Amino acid sequence: MPSPDDIEAALSLERFGRYVAWTGGDRRAAVELYSLNARVSEALYIPIHGLEVALRNRIHTVMTEANGERWFDTDGLLLAPHQKDQLTTAVAEIEEAGKEATAGRIVAALTFSFWTAMLSPAYETLWRATLNRIAETEECKRLPRKSFSRPLTQIRLLRNRTAHHEPILHWNLPKHHGNILQLTRWLSPAVHHWVASIDRFDAVLAEGYTLAVDGEPDRD
Repeated sequence: MPSPDDIEAALSLERFGRYVAWTGGDRRAAVELYSLNARVSEALYIPIHGLEVALRNRIHTVMTEANGERWFDTDGLLLAPHQKDQLTTAVAEIEEAGKEATAGRIVAALTFSFWTAMLSPAYETLWRATLNRIAETEECKRLPRKSFSRPLTQIRLLRNRTAHHEPILHWNLPKHHGNILQLTRWLSPAVHHWVASIDRFDAVLAEGYTLAVDGEPDRD
């Protein structure tokens, strides 16, 4: 096992420093926390994977029914400037790879931020007219947009932190994991069942999460 000094040198003081602070200067314990952070991030991959795929496919299905398979090319439909740039980039990358930019390939190439933007306040009118069909619950046949967008915004931020190997142990991870599963269930009960069958999050978290957040409040 490498020494804490060697690991710190490899990771950089800026990245490792927070873990050292959490453990009151105990560098060996800081390595253990860093390892736990990595394992928990890994365990979140499958639930986030299921949510992301279910979200983009449900939006694409509902929008295709209303506007045709290439709905994203409809003039004036995309309301967030970054979505237009992402669409252009996706098409260019597909064509540069020598492939036809079919609707299916474009949908797969668009980023999570493209899809979460479809639930932003700018799309309130579209949500009420069309997008509300992406999700139904037994309690409410038509969810308010905010019931979906509020937890999704935090999930997107959490996803980005795990993708960039940032600390997440100070977040309220059980809450966000629960929201991931709930949103996935609203979008696709089948995907939710698949995720639940292989989800290791609770088991990994139980290994040492309470130590990780001791003395620092959770982030909502």
